[in-house]
Amino acid sequence: MGAGEIRALAARVGVAAGVSVLDLCCGVAGPGRFITREFGCSYLGIDASATAVAIARERAGGLPCRFDVARIPPLPSGVFDVVLLLETALAFRDKETLLRVVAQALPMGGRFAFTLEEGAPLTEAERERMPDADTVWLTPLDELEGLLRRAGLTVAWHADCSRAHRAAAEGLTAAFAADAPAIAAQIGRPAVAKLLAAHRMWSAWLATGRVRKLAFVAEKRNVGRLSV
Repeated sequence: MGAGEIRALAARVGVAAGVSVLDLCCGVAGPGRFITREFGCSYLGIDASATAVAIARERAGGLPCRFDVARIPPLPSGVFDVVLLLETALAFRDKETLLRVVAQALPMGGRFAFTLEEGAPLTEAERERMPDADTVWLTPLDELEGLLRRAGLTVAWHADCSRAHRAAAEGLTAAFAADAPAIAAQIGRPAVAKLLAAHRMWSAWLATGRVRKLAFVAEKRNVGRLSV
């Protein structure tokens, strides 16, 4: 997500001074550090990678960000006004448990902002072609609707980001291909080949509609119907 998209999403969910934000799978916390600087919120980022969290802490500098190393679920104890899950819902096979613990971390009226790769589950042939397919768990929209309803969450806003996501995937593919020798020197040629193959597959799937990239804001309140 670009800076403009992150800023707009944060504003939509009411991120502001004094608002508590829990950022799940934050990685090096580029979005989290950005919204903390822009909005002055109370921020906690969680990621399973100790290396990523160490980088996030170093890059946060004097920003009032907090970070913890933890696998999700469970979530940290406490209640948060806003929960974020950006670009990583795809990796959760058990989304029902994920959404349930997110709802438990929100007060009534709390907001959950997330992005999701929407589509039918991968076929066996697709799983064989997709690198690291054990982290690729697509979710059909009707299934997501039921999961949200059972968790006590209802969608307040949604948008189809497929075109922008495809452009980003194509831009990254071109950049990785141009710098392939230098990248291979760091991570090896097989890893670079997998990186390029995955991005090319995503670009093709987004172009054909096999997959859609959607962004959502859900609230903890009475549940209604979802239509995208």
